[in-house]
Amino acid sequence: MHIEPGIVDGAKIVLSYATAATAAGLTAKMAWDTIRNDGGAGALAIRSLITTALVFIFFEVMPHYPVGVSEVHFILGATLYLVFGAGAAAIGLALGLLAQGALFAPGDLPQYFINVTTLVIPLWAVSLLARRIIPAHTAYKDVTFAQCLALSAAYQGGIVAWVAFWAFYGQGFGAENLASVGTFGIAYLTVIILEPIADLAILAAAKALDRFGGSPVFHNRLHSPAR
Repeated sequence: MHIEPGIVDGAKIVLSYATAATAAGLTAKMAWDTIRNDGGAGALAIRSLITTALVFIFFEVMPHYPVGVSEVHFILGATLYLVFGAGAAAIGLALGLLAQGALFAPGDLPQYFINVTTLVIPLWAVSLLARRIIPAHTAYKDVTFAQCLALSAAYQGGIVAWVAFWAFYGQGFGAENLASVGTFGIAYLTVIILEPIADLAILAAAKALDRFGGSPVFHNRLHSPAR
């Protein structure tokens, strides 16, 4: 999902400052919800440290490859949401992306606001979708494959949509650009297929950690129904 350098440049990149400000506002809202309803500031800080480290690993260590206008990464955004909650997941995505760029890919830093928009706004959409499709009496460790697939498709589909937007905004609708965006979208189907499987494996492991229910490390909803 890293937009390739030069896809959006010049004056056009100013739009990313506004979209990133929106992403920052949504992150603040999700973080505040965690502070108020899901363990407080200390829990948010612990989970955010964990998600930042995990996102860094997702970007730098796990397999990733350039396709078309961007790169395909196994980001596992829906997994981060289910295990750690929306606030910590959003902070981890933003800080993990920044750390990866600063330490290993400084060429990506000019596109940071583009890329953080692409990661965070779909996460917010996932948080809204989860409220609609997962009943309040269901702990996240007990979600079904269909629910995991819906959350993963929403997150990864959001990433593809934002990448397509930035590519068309920056380079127009020429045949070459259309082909590059299409190739990227098709490649991302592998992530949509694999992420729900990873979700269920991780959530199965979470079931074995029931004794840690209520721990500040995990989203309260992971082990307990909504209150």
